[in-house]
Formats: sequence, structure tokens, C-alpha cells
Amino acid sequence: MTNHISDTISWTFAVYIVMMLAIGVYAYQRTQNLSDYILGGRRLGSLTAALSAGASDMSGWLLLGLPGLAYASGIQSAWLVIGLLLGGYLNWWIVARRLRIYSELAGDSLTLPAFFNNRFADSSHSLRIIGAIFTLLFYLLYTVSGLVAGGKLFSAVFGLPYEWAVIIGMATILVYTLLGGFLAVCWTDVFQGLLMLFALVLVPVLAAQAVGGWPQAYTSLQGATPMLLSLWRDHAGQPIGAIAILSLLAWGLGYFGQPHILARFKAVQTPHQIAQARRIAVSWSAVAMLGAVLVGLLGQVYFSQGGGIQDSERVFILLVDRMLPAALAGICLAAILAAIMSTADSQLLVSASVLTEDLYKIVMRRQLSQTHLIWVGRLAVLVIALAATWLASDPQNSVLNLVGYAWAGFGAAFGPPLILALHWRNMNRWGALAGMIGGGVCVVVWKQLHGGIFDLYELLPGFICATIAVVLVSVITGKPDQKVLAAFDEMQQHCKTA
Repeated sequence: MTNHISDTISWTFAVYIVMMLAIGVYAYQRTQNLSDYILGGRRLGSLTAALSAGASDMSGWLLLGLPGLAYASGIQSAWLVIGLLLGGYLNWWIVARRLRIYSELAGDSLTLPAFFNNRFADSSHSLRIIGAIFTLLFYLLYTVSGLVAGGKLFSAVFGLPYEWAVIIGMATILVYTLLGGFLAVCWTDVFQGLLMLFALVLVPVLAAQAVGGWPQAYTSLQGATPMLLSLWRDHAGQPIGAIAILSLLAWGLGYFGQPHILARFKAVQTPHQIAQARRIAVSWSAVAMLGAVLVGLLGQVYFSQGGGIQDSERVFILLVDRMLPAALAGICLAAILAAIMSTADSQLLVSASVLTEDLYKIVMRRQLSQTHLIWVGRLAVLVIALAATWLASDPQNSVLNLVGYAWAGFGAAFGPPLILALHWRNMNRWGALAGMIGGGVCVVVWKQLHGGIFDLYELLPGFICATIAVVLVSVITGKPDQKVLAAFDEMQQHCKTA
């Protein structure tokens, strides 16, 4: 990183971090109980919910992983963008409104495992415990991906040792999450989402100008590496095949099971705001992902004269370093920090919520004060942060690979059970349990296998396996009892009138 960036970025980062901490302190004063800490008291507006969902969804991979994929494989990455846009839209359309209504009616369920437990009146708490275990397992991997991205950013900008860069990144996230909980996370997400969007519009425009304009960039790509402009062939000219295309499109299925995104649905103030939030969120995602792909493609042109770059996931950082004046460079690099923080804070908070609401309260088996529960949640944030920091110590980890594994785990374990729980009256708790276990285990096992059909992204077989398990086991074990059926009918009625 050149000196003009390093001298200015420290001030930019310092101002940015102080702003985030100030939001954390303000949110701390608004946090009175566990519902406030976990779901912000269900009082998010449509703009906040939309930008918070988008920013917490995309994470560091939007400015590191996706541009890196586009740099290495060209517009094949469009298959991933198409899958994510379609999945994100359907998630807002199929899940959001019903989950907002059902989660409140089902015992004011603050977490996803709690919703499954209350929806099916599971007195054994098996749904809650299994759901909590999968949440903690996959969020640990997800949080590690954010720390790896943060480590690469701080290391590149300041020349710090990677391990110290990871620690600094986590410490920043930790403070305001500990203080303000869900409100701090969502309010910072709004600012972070706008900052990410600004960077992903500005950098491609300036990069295009730097290589002679859009027509010249296209001509250069077509002349040097024409296969990067093909949806159907890889950079060597070989057909990419159905497995590769399905794997990229299948990323969209992951949206249905991501607890940190689903939490925004539950926290919207009224169900009527869902439609407007959906339009904002999908529009934001479309512009941001298009910008990320253009960064990767234009990076190919810009760095082609110098022999390319070794780590494709640093293409955004290197373009900013080479092209932008110090002040703008500082803002754009802060956008990477924003992307990392906006997801990692959400993951930490959901993990802590699960530990507190779905494990600690079950184990203690007694009435606990709201103050007690809030501080247990804060302690859980700290413990999970320390574990993730330790696991992120290897700089060779790929941001996209880590995100992909965790994304698949959540999408398969929670996606089909949640969709069917919201729409299918005859689903029972045994079906929900079978779907969770079947989807989660399938992802873990499939990930270990290689070659042929096993090169398919593990989310797709996991999602199919979970769906079959829910339906088959629910049919075999019979309808739920009358109490559960009556509760579902009541929720359906509220959904029609709300």
C-alpha cells in the first residue's frame, strides 16, 4: 500500500470507528431488555430493515470475494449474482411477512430455534437445542470469514502482521456490539450499506476511465482473455458445465435459512412495511453486486500490463491504491471495513442470542431478570469473538470459501424447515427436526466428497435432502396435535388481516 494511502487512511478509519462507537453508546441507552438487545424491540423502519439486511448479508465477500471471483473467472460470476438476486427477492416475498407475524404470535420468538420450538409446541426443546448447535457451528465459520477479510484489509493498508490485523478488526466490532446490541448493529448497517454502495459505484467508474473508457475496457478484455466475457466457458475456453452453473445459482437458496437476515424480518415494526423494504433491499443488492463484478473485470484490464496480481481477492484494494486520491481512497477502503463489520456484528449478536435464549435459559430452568440476560448475552458475544479470532489466524483462508460453507449450512439446515413451517399446516416437529438434521449433516458430509456430482455446491443437495426429510417424516409420523393446528390457523388468519 502506497504511503499517501497509509497516511490518510488512519484518520479516515479513526473517524469511521468513532462514529460506529458513538452509535453503540446511543443504542446502549435504548436497550432495556433482552428483546431490545436481540431484536431492537421490533421497531425497525423499512429503510433500516432493508439496508441492514443487505449490508449484513453481503459482508467482506462483496468487496473482496466477489470482485476476486470476477477477476479470476469473468462474467461467469453473473450466475452467482443471478442466483443471489432471485433468492433474496423470494426470501422477502415468501418468508418475510409471515415470519414477522408468526414469530410474534408464537410466544414472541426472538431467535430462529425459539420460533421452531414454539411453532411446534416442542416440550422436549430438541428443536431449540439442535437449532442452536447448528447456529453456533456455522456462525463460527461465518465470523471467521469476516475476520480473514478484515485481516487482509488492515494488513494491506497498514502493513501490520496478519494476526494483529485480525485482532484489531475484531476489537472494533466487539465494542459497539457489546454495548448496543441489535439497534447498534442495524443503525451502523444503514451507514455501512450506503458507504459500500458509494464505493462500488465510484471505483468501477474511475477504473473504466483509467483504462480508456468502457468500450476500450471491453475491447481489451476481448482481445487478451475473451473467455472472461463468456457465460458458458471458463478462462481456458472449456465449457463450464451444468454442475458449475447450478452451484453458482444455488447460492440463492441460502437466503431462506440465514438467521442474521431473518432477524431483520422479525424486527420490522409492522408487516405493512415489508413490501417497501423488499424493493429497497433488492435494488441495493443489484447495484452493489453489479459494481463488484465490474471491479473484477476492470481489474483484469488495469493490471494486465503488469502481469496480473497474485491474490485476486485484493483487486478492489489494489485498484483503490493505484487510482484514487488519498481522501477518496480512505473512504473506499473504509467501505471494506464497513462490509466486514456489518456482517460480523450481526453474526456475533445472533450467536450470543442463541446461547442466551436457547441454551442458557433452558439449562438454568428458572426465571431470570432482563438485566441478567442482557449481560449473559454480552458475555456470549465476547466468548464467540475470541473463538473466531483464534480460528481466523491462518491468512491462507479464502473469504469466499469460508462464506460458502457457512452459507450452505444455514441454507440447508433452516431454509426448508422454515419455509414449510410458515406455509404447511400439517408439518410436525418430527419433520422439522428431520429437516434440520438432514440438511445440516448433508452439507457437512457432501463438503468432504470430491469428483463428479460431488463437485456440486453442497447447499443444493443439502436443501433437497432437508425438504424431502421434512415432508417424508411429517407424513409418516402423522398430523400435529389439535393445539398446534389451531395455533397455525390463528396465525394464518392474522396473516390475512394484518
